[in-house]
Amino acid sequence: MSVTIDIAGLPAERIGFAPSPLAELCMTLHALSQPAHHPGLQSWTRATTASLDPGLADRLLEADFMWRSSFSDIFMAFAGIPGGTGHPGATLAEELDVLDRLDDERFVMAALEHCWLALYNEGGGANPLKDAGARAKALEAAAARGPRQLEFSIRLLDDPAGVRVWMRRLLEDCDEAFFAETWRRIEPRQTADARHKTEVLRHKGLPAVLREVSSALSVDEGLTVITADKMVDGQTTATDPLVGPGLLFVPTNFGWPHLLVLHAPGWRPVVHYPLDSPELAAGPGSVELLQRRMEALAHPMRMMLCRSLARAPYTTTELARVYGISAPEVSRHLAVLKRAGLLHTRRQGRYVQHQLDLSVVARIGADFIEGILR
Repeated sequence: MSVTIDIAGLPAERIGFAPSPLAELCMTLHALSQPAHHPGLQSWTRATTASLDPGLADRLLEADFMWRSSFSDIFMAFAGIPGGTGHPGATLAEELDVLDRLDDERFVMAALEHCWLALYNEGGGANPLKDAGARAKALEAAAARGPRQLEFSIRLLDDPAGVRVWMRRLLEDCDEAFFAETWRRIEPRQTADARHKTEVLRHKGLPAVLREVSSALSVDEGLTVITADKMVDGQTTATDPLVGPGLLFVPTNFGWPHLLVLHAPGWRPVVHYPLDSPELAAGPGSVELLQRRMEALAHPMRMMLCRSLARAPYTTTELARVYGISAPEVSRHLAVLKRAGLLHTRRQGRYVQHQLDLSVVARIGADFIEGILR
């Protein structure tokens, strides 16, 4: 599973790096609504939550489906303006001005995209402002989130202009309450990171800079397709003439473990990548490798073999004797574990001994959490 970005024919100068205050505000709102996803931000989320005005906290609940379990593309409005620059504004006010330029249909589709995530690659299907069936589906999905979210969705569909004014005021109040100070603190580092990666791209090329951005990103040898290793399938192009060519990478201090790829049709692709990722030196395994490891450990006999292999090195013959199965059957199970990268193998004279790599097994839980949240 992966998201691919077609960059064939994209001029190098159309690949950029830049911070986005509006995108980062989205990530702070997500961290406040899902603190369990971000244990490293625990002190910030606790302090900010405690200091929030109850009225503001109440208003945030109405629209939290735009940042709680999925991330609405309205927070990267700069990527959805046909013929625009494709770059975020320098300030939150500038970005909110860009958000105001989105037409109502595009705004509503992006705001309610949690209602049709299965159709994200197709642009979400029919627009609920014009299609009664799409409206009913959107309201049904909103109702599952709660009565306040349903009420907000009805208001959005009945009066998009009014809700957009309300939404801008909400984000401006967040800026005043906590985000302005947070952004003053983190913006210099994001700007420095964007500048550094721009230099890496210029002097070392795209493969090198993708390695610095995330081990989950790669590009083919022909430099025509970027692949993001995620537990979702999707594809987009950075050369859509209707919106304009371009690919932007946006850093975030609040995003880990999420690596987000905006890949909606009619929008420029954006990769929102986390800084301060606690990845191991070799980086987390791919989603495919994680799946292979979990499948390898799920078999009852391999679980029993691992019980022994976790304690000491064993030969194939020894394991066959311990568990009362044939040596070829043990070999087949060991081959599965080895392909999954779960075994150490060493030669002791004429004997080949196998042992479980406990450090790799211990990381599977963390890899799984990172994989499903990536």
